[in-house]
Amino acid sequence: MNRTCFFRLAMIALLPVAAISASVAPALAQSPPTAAAAASTPTPAPAASATPAPAPTATPAPEASPSAAPAAPPAAAQAPAAPPPAATAPVQTADPFGEEITLTPKTVVIAKGTGNWDSAFDALTDSFKALSALLDKQGIKPAGNSMIVYTSTDDTGFTYLAEIPVDQNPKNLTKDMSIGKSPEGKSLKFVHRGSYDNMDNTYEAITNHLDDKKLEAKDTFIEEYITDPLKTAEDKLVINIYVPLK
Repeated sequence: MNRTCFFRLAMIALLPVAAISASVAPALAQSPPTAAAAASTPTPAPAASATPAPAPTATPAPEASPSAAPAAPPAAAQAPAAPPPAATAPVQTADPFGEEITLTPKTVVIAKGTGNWDSAFDALTDSFKALSALLDKQGIKPAGNSMIVYTSTDDTGFTYLAEIPVDQNPKNLTKDMSIGKSPEGKSLKFVHRGSYDNMDNTYEAITNHLDDKKLEAKDTFIEEYITDPLKTAEDKLVINIYVPLK
C-alpha cells in the first residue's frame, strides 16, 4: 500500500520634515528686524514687505508629505499575503485495513470460471468481458461494481465466480452463466491499489493481520473492483478485498 511568516512595518522618512522646519526658522528670524525698521523710518517699509513675501511662500515643502504618505499602504497591503501558505496543508488519509463491515446481498449475473495464477488477471477480465457483452446487448446497465468470488484455490490455480450487480434479470444466458446473490455477512475490508501482479503482497499482509488478531476466516474471499478492470490501466487498479469471517 502506497501513502514563515513575518510582517514588516514601513515608516515615513523624517528628512523632508526636518528640511521644512529648517527653512521656516530663518524666515521667522528675519521678521522682527523688519518690523523694528518700519517703526523708526516709515519710508523703507515697502522694502520690508518685499522680502517676507517670497520667504513664506517658498516653503510649500509640506506638499512633499502627501507624496510620502502613500508609501505606508503598500507595506500594510503585504501583511495579508503571509497567512495563506500556512492554511494550505495537505491532508492524507490511509485506506482502511481490516475494517469490520457487513456485506448485504445483491442480485448479480454470474459467470463461472477457472484460472491459473500465471494468467489470473486475463482469466478474470475474460469473464467480465463476456458478462458485459451480454448486458450491453440487452441494454442492461450494471447496478454496482464488478466482483470476483474465489470458491477454491491451490498452488497452481483457482475457481471463481465473476459477478456484476443488476436491477433486472438478463436473458439468453450461456451454460456458464446464472442469476444469483452476492455474498453477505460479517467481513473484514482491505484495499489494494496497483497492479494485480502485486496482489500477493496485499494478501500476505491480510494473512498476517488475521493471525495477529486471532481471527478465523471462511474458505472464500471477494474482490470488488472499484475501478473498471476493462478500462483502467492495470497499475491504476483499486480493489476492495472482503474476507468473510466465521
